Amino acid sequence: MDLKFEVSGRIARSVDEVFEAVVNPEKLSGYFTTGGARGRLETGATVMWDFHDFPGAFPVEVVEVEKNRRIILKWEANDGPPLEDGKPVESAGAGYMTTVTMRFEDLGDGRTLVSIAEEGWRQTPTGLKASYGNCMGWSQMICAMKMWIEHGINLRDGMYR
Repeated sequence: MDLKFEVSGRIARSVDEVFEAVVNPEKLSGYFTTGGARGRLETGATVMWDFHDFPGAFPVEVVEVEKNRRIILKWEANDGPPLEDGKPVESAGAGYMTTVTMRFEDLGDGRTLVSIAEEGWRQTPTGLKASYGNCMGWSQMICAMKMWIEHGINLRDGMYR
């Protein structure tokens, strides 16, 4: 079984406005990256994201950006080394990347459908746990983006500090 998921939500704003809220680091920092985002999401760039609930800025590789349609990112899976008999298997190496694909669809009625999929975890208990955590995080991101863009409310403000 591949460890992957997809979440989605509708935001009552134009696809241009919703897309810009993700690629622009100032806007992304306003509702999602609670510790700040540095660098605009552009094909080939590596940007830095920081979260109060997961402190310490980390790199996000931008694989592809197709304006108002799609963003593909790669980042550290963050599930640690695989375990064998409850102990880390050091020879296996801890670091590997997962792939995040964000899609933006103009619904033709002033709303945008945002879909976020992530895949690539190891099929281990720690990979499963990490995938569930990220599924929760991306769901929160879509909800926070909706509240921020539609109502000017930062849903994550004070949630983690």
